[in-house]
Amino acid sequence: MPENDNDAKGPNAVTATTTPPATLDAERVDLLAAIANARSALTNTVRGLGDEQLGERPTTSELCLGGLIKHVASMEDAWLRFVVDGPSAMTYALPEGVTWADIATGTAREFPQWMIDHQNDFQMLPGDTLAGILERYEQVAARTAEIVAAVPDLSATHPMPEAPWHEPGAVLSVRGALMHVIAETSQHAGHADILRETLDGQKST
Repeated sequence: MPENDNDAKGPNAVTATTTPPATLDAERVDLLAAIANARSALTNTVRGLGDEQLGERPTTSELCLGGLIKHVASMEDAWLRFVVDGPSAMTYALPEGVTWADIATGTAREFPQWMIDHQNDFQMLPGDTLAGILERYEQVAARTAEIVAAVPDLSATHPMPEAPWHEPGAVLSVRGALMHVIAETSQHAGHADILRETLDGQKST
């Protein structure tokens, strides 16, 4: 696994992870470096692939490489919007008359748009390209660096958005949100590594 963002070589590397300004304190530098390393581990899994290969599912899982990168970019974007705007950035509202039990059993008469978007993020849709997916990830990465540099206090907290998977009254700090991004990006980089090796025998490292 690359030790820093400069190790991500080739035309498909995410380059907008941005070297933190020298004015950042050591913790912010470390957090941004950890996110950058996790991003590089993920994007290195698609080096040398074509758009069609990004949508292939070489294992029994429904995951594909392009979908994983789309999902992780959306996940990072959402958590950094949470850092700035709080729980309003991550709404999990249901259509009128639909309950979480309906969602869990698959019997809902209508599914919320945020859930549809979440599912679409895991797929290569018509018009999706490697270049487009990586460009969006670069934009998200650059925005993350800006927010981390500007946020006044890493210990500041926001209430978690209301959802069945969040404990009532739970809060999360800026630091906690960034750690979540690091953990989830790293987890999906591992998934992507397995997909790539299954797809053509190549490894990301």
